[in-house]
Amino acid sequence: MPSIGETAQQTGLSVDTLRYYEKIGLMPRIARDNRGRRRYESRDLARLRFIRRAQRCGFSLDEIRILLESRSCREAAQPEVARLTEQKLQEIQARMADLDRLQQELGQLLQLCRGSDQGCPIIDGLDTSE
Repeated sequence: MPSIGETAQQTGLSVDTLRYYEKIGLMPRIARDNRGRRRYESRDLARLRFIRRAQRCGFSLDEIRILLESRSCREAAQPEVARLTEQKLQEIQARMADLDRLQQELGQLLQLCRGSDQGCPIIDGLDTSE
């Protein structure tokens, strides 16, 4: 069974994060050896991989807690998990729209800057209020 340091390397999580997940109950109490050092079992590693994948999908730790609870009763949990996922998708789509607007605005400011020989159109553009 890997130690906390080995688990951190395997999962890409810091040792502090692993301890934190256990402290907040996202991970169950991790088995200890006779010297009190954490030893991670394969089910712990699988749970950590699940948490990492859910984080990459943009789920918060509270949402991940719900997803983890849903793993034991998948059929009953499907509507709640679908609702969470739909909400996350809508949030991501809104962020993408915001980033698209930002990209267009910065592109316009840069074009103004390249076409100007006096002042700073970027600073002027940022100074204007909407």
